[in-house]
Amino acid sequence: MESEKSSFDITKKDSSCCSTSSPDEVNLGEHWSTVYTDSDITKLGWYEDESTPILDLVRPCNLNSDDAILTVGAGATTLIDSLINLGYSNLIANDISSSALGKIKSRLGEQGDDITWVVDDLINPVELKEITHVKLWIDRAVVHFFTEEKDQDTYFDLLKYKVASKGYVILAEFNLSGAVKCSGLDVKRYDAKILGEKLGTDFKLINSFDHVYTMPNGDDRNYIYTLFQRIN
Repeated sequence: MESEKSSFDITKKDSSCCSTSSPDEVNLGEHWSTVYTDSDITKLGWYEDESTPILDLVRPCNLNSDDAILTVGAGATTLIDSLINLGYSNLIANDISSSALGKIKSRLGEQGDDITWVVDDLINPVELKEITHVKLWIDRAVVHFFTEEKDQDTYFDLLKYKVASKGYVILAEFNLSGAVKCSGLDVKRYDAKILGEKLGTDFKLINSFDHVYTMPNGDDRNYIYTLFQRIN
């Protein structure tokens, strides 16, 4: 993995996980902390009792129980619960909001004692640079919030640096007919081809499908679910 390390600067920056580059931009840390502090998570527009489409992509990866799995932008997802129930023991949960991760910790109780919790900003990463290489990177509806190309580049550079050789990447984002805003924020929409271009030639597409997610309020949202594997 030396070539990956040399392509990403692992020097820590003097920055906060909640920082923004301009006063005109939304402070994402404050935004998501407010969302998860003030809301019933079961009413949020992306809540799932079980993340079935993600789990359908995890199973074909045939991971060992102790392989490192990173869920970025985890929020208060029940996916962590499901991965524990499937026997995975080396889980890393990231979010920019400690309030969001606190919801998972409270729900899991002692089951969450062995999880690595990382409060960090994916477009200004500090702690995430220091974690182990992972066998599976899971992103359900995160990178589509990064509308600036420089932020997308930072995200994908981090992903490429941290996903191990022969490791897997699951990206589930709004597809090209999906919403243009979510939680009051603009989003960038994707298809499998665009995501593949962002990942580059070191990754191959294993599977992709469109998925219509029904929100708790009954409205539908159109997603693209993709599974890629690192080929070198």
